[in-house]
Amino acid sequence: MTDPAKVRRHAERVRELVASVVRTQIKDPRLGMITITDARITADLREATVFYTVLGDAAAQAGTAAALESAKGLLRSTVGKALGLRHSPSLAFVRDDVSEQVKHIDELLASARSADAEVQRLAAGAHYAGDPQPYKIEDDESDDDLEADGADDEVVVGQDRR
Repeated sequence: MTDPAKVRRHAERVRELVASVVRTQIKDPRLGMITITDARITADLREATVFYTVLGDAAAQAGTAAALESAKGLLRSTVGKALGLRHSPSLAFVRDDVSEQVKHIDELLASARSADAEVQRLAAGAHYAGDPQPYKIEDDESDDDLEADGADDEVVVGQDRR
């Protein structure tokens, strides 16, 4: 088994290397405004997944995906040499859909705020159902009667009754 800290270090190094090579060495015109957001590598250090985001429409995203696929060999050899591992990890590129998730979370929060405002509006005019005091209250006289009948007798615990 590989040390998890070592795996994290290698994943971070893969992210840095891929970002550097994409920025400096790949001259593909299909490559759009790309950001390498994360990289994850398996525990056996054989497969790495690189997450990226692209600014632009669907055509720019598709072009960037094609450019990354065509440059996969160059990226893999650069990563393999830099990491100094026996086997270069194979690279898989996954588009990170952070912006769509952010929009979805914002919509959920906005609907939750409107629902909370509706609940507050309904609660403002609400009143309790039933009696204001639902529990039966005993008279004070019955408590005094119990004390007079010997309810105050001392109880001894722990004595042997032979």
